[in-house]
This record gives sequence, C-alpha cells and structure tokens, in this order.
Amino acid sequence: MDIVVLAGGTSAERDVSLRSGGMIAKALRENGHRVLLLDVFMGYHDREEDVSDIFEQTEEASVKTEGIKETAPDLAAVKAMRKDKSSCYFGPNVIAICRMADIVFLALHGENGENGKLQAAFDLFGIRYTGSNYLSSAIAMDKEITKIFFEVGGVPTPKGIKMTKKNREDNFELTGLRLPCVVKPCCGGSSIGVSIVRDKEEYKKALEEAFLWEDAILIEDYIKGREFSVAVIEGKALPVIEMAPVEGFYDYKNKYQAGSTVETCPADIPKSVAVEMQHYAEEAARILGLDTYSRMDFLLNEAGEIFCLEANTLPGMTETSLIPQEAAVVGINYRQLCEKLIEISLNKQE
Repeated sequence: MDIVVLAGGTSAERDVSLRSGGMIAKALRENGHRVLLLDVFMGYHDREEDVSDIFEQTEEASVKTEGIKETAPDLAAVKAMRKDKSSCYFGPNVIAICRMADIVFLALHGENGENGKLQAAFDLFGIRYTGSNYLSSAIAMDKEITKIFFEVGGVPTPKGIKMTKKNREDNFELTGLRLPCVVKPCCGGSSIGVSIVRDKEEYKKALEEAFLWEDAILIEDYIKGREFSVAVIEGKALPVIEMAPVEGFYDYKNKYQAGSTVETCPADIPKSVAVEMQHYAEEAARILGLDTYSRMDFLLNEAGEIFCLEANTLPGMTETSLIPQEAAVVGINYRQLCEKLIEISLNKQE
C-alpha cells in the first residue's frame, strides 16, 4: 500500500509525535509498504507544482526525525520555521498527498491531531485514516467531558472541576476541592503543564503553569498510588502495564527519557485487580466510542481503589511507549502492531 504517516503539527507533543512517526514509518517500510513520513504543519515544499510521483521517492522526501528532548518544544519557533509563513494547520501539499494514499497513519499527538478536527476534515476529503472517528476523538480529548462520561458510565474517576482563564479562581477554598490536588490543562497530553499541588502557594503557581498551555484547565483530587495503563484494541483490553518513575511522577521527562521510569508488563498486581482494571478500560473505550484502538490511564490507591484518569485516542508509538510493550506480551511485535492498526482502521471505514 501507499501510506502517509502524518506527524509533527503544532501541539506541545510535536517532538513525541515525530518520534512515533519515524518508528511507524520504518516498521511499515519493513512490512513492504511505500511510506512517506510527513509533517502535517510543515508540509512538502520541494516540488510544489508536481507531487504525482511522491510515493516513488518516499525515503528521500520523508521528514528526518530526532530524539525527544527533556522539555516540550518552543512552538513559536517551530511556526516561524515554516517556509510560506502561513498559519494554516495543513502545510503545502499535505491534503493532496494524503488523498493519494491508501490510508494515512495518524502519529499525531495533542491538539488538532487528536481532538477530532483533523479527522472531520479528512472525512470531508474522503481520506482514510487510522484511529477513532472525529466525534469520539473530540469527546475523549476534553478531560472534563471525559470525566462526565466516566461518571455517568460507572467508570471510577477522581473528583474534579474545570476552570477557564475568564473565570479563574485564585482562592483555592472556593474550588470545593481539597489539598493535595492536581492541576492540568484540560485537553493536553504527555503530562505537559501538570502540577501536583500541596499548599495554596503551589496552587497559584500551578494555575500559571497550566494556563500557559491552554485557556481551560482541570483541577482534581490527588490520588496517591501506583500508576498504570491499559490499551484497548477493538474493544479488548491488553495486559496492564505499571509505570514507576525513578523520581517524581509520570511527567513529560519520565515518559520519554530512557531509564527515567521502570515499566512492568504484565503489572505485578493481583489478578482480580488486573481484570477489574481491564474491564474499566474496555468500558471507558465503549462509553467514549473509541472502537479502533486507545489507551486508558489509571491510578491504584493504597486501599486498592481504581481511578481512571483519561483516555488517549492516538497512543504514543516511541521506543518507550506503552502500547507496544503491552502488545508484545500477547505476542504482537511492533511491526505486526502497526499492520494490525491499519487493518482494523480500514475495516471500520469500509
């Protein structure tokens, strides 16, 4: 097949996306496909008048990827690098090239890549893509809406409230929550802008940090416990994986810097707890309509209670990502996983 792996973009998770995309493109080439790795925002400039034979020269035309730095990218600097200086999310030739492909593998993370807007545009253009549809993607991207769906559907989740810049409340006592708490952007990922708050002074600093990234944030009860994740493919949960950071919590650095986190799959927990967590992961995917693949993040407190934090509609596919590790436990290697996600997505869209 002719496949575009779409990565990059303008979200805080741009570097992670490019790393995922590079690995996916390599795996799909090894599977025998003609694969073009394309930055959705930068586009393809070299021969703007004619891209008719782009899949004949995919390796030369593909984006060159680097490693993931310890901090999120400077998005203003990234946007300034675009040759045509346009603010349009789709770079030159992106739509034209994607329409030529048999399918687009979405390796995007964060805003616009995961919030349903791109999926809706692709639906209008008749472009087939991996992952969930635009509506499910939009619902799952918003942590407040996701939390409402979880509460209605019986999936346990920490108590929390949404706050906007316009209605910002610096007096913590008026939030109705308790300390410690967690402050995080409402629609962001990779734990960017997330703070664990233990006193009122930290609370104000956490608001400043979260509002740097988005105009809406989520404040929720802090759950002290172990961190887990469960991927769901076509409604069926994979084995539970535990993430134990060497220092701090599972933040941006600990997610993507090798050696920063000890990951164990299957997780060392009682079978009954694992089964319950897998059940909640499947229910979360069903409630949100994530019918291709996704990943749910969990906390397990000292009393053995499970809390589902959020859904990831386009889980990372880097060398430290979780879903490839979970798939490997059930005998699915990285190349097979990429192929399986394409097969599932094509079947859903046909």
